[in-house]
Amino acid sequence: MTLVEFEAKLLDIDPEEMACRIESAGGRRTSEDRLQRRYVFDIDTPPDPARWMRLRDDGVRATLAVKHIVHDGIDGTKEVEVSVDDFDQTLLLLQELGYKPKSYQENRRTSFQLGEVHLEVDEWPLIPPYLELEGPSEEAVLAAADRLGIEHGRLTGINTVEVYRRYGMDITDYPELRFDLEGGSHR
Repeated sequence: MTLVEFEAKLLDIDPEEMACRIESAGGRRTSEDRLQRRYVFDIDTPPDPARWMRLRDDGVRATLAVKHIVHDGIDGTKEVEVSVDDFDQTLLLLQELGYKPKSYQENRRTSFQLGEVHLEVDEWPLIPPYLELEGPSEEAVLAAADRLGIEHGRLTGINTVEVYRRYGMDITDYPELRFDLEGGSHR
């Protein structure tokens, strides 16, 4: 079943300050900082930049998902996701089926829960950290933003490709996006 993701981002945050703000608002840390790794695949011919497949190991579990960006609003992304038992074997299976990864990407993530909203402090190579808020509805996401003192006008629904564009970079120029790149992270 395709699910609509209700998700917003607050760009250019200080991770420690945001963690304090979340905990002061009654949120709790649900995971420590962990490395995530993912492979991204085109699934359409010709490639559609708004639709792709992602194989991700988030440090806790591995998942395979098809993502479709319909628009840049809080409710603009559709996703079908399943858990997979083995990240590396799933990569081999996809390659046997003819899928070639267009990129490999890493990021670091610390997770929190505030009511029914999942909060992720994400750090990616070459760009400032950001906060991702994901919940069961747009209203829940905006209510969590209110509890954190975040003005709604500062939130964006753009995906990571667009976040990199905001900082003057094209993520497709980096077939391997790793923390050991020159310039490192903004950590």
